[in-house]
Amino acid sequence: ALIDMLKATENHLKKNGRLVVISYHSIEDRIVKNMMKTGNVEGKIISDEYGNIERPYKILTKQIVVASEEELLKNSRAKSAKLRAASKL
Repeated sequence: ALIDMLKATENHLKKNGRLVVISYHSIEDRIVKNMMKTGNVEGKIISDEYGNIERPYKILTKQIVVASEEELLKNSRAKSAKLRAASKL
């Protein structure tokens, strides 16, 4: 379901639309990261005939966003949550 949702966002987001995903498992996070970086869930880099990498998203979070110490004291289940954000080009 995650892969289907990520593929559908390319058609539903307008230019400069934001895609924000919270993942709770490392496999889910890898899929989200690959989709935001390369535009596909496998992580295969697609380039044009001049070698320019075609990217559908601009990554807005330089690093993954995780819960703060204060949040973890209030909600221990937030420990595994990772947030990534990107803007459609």
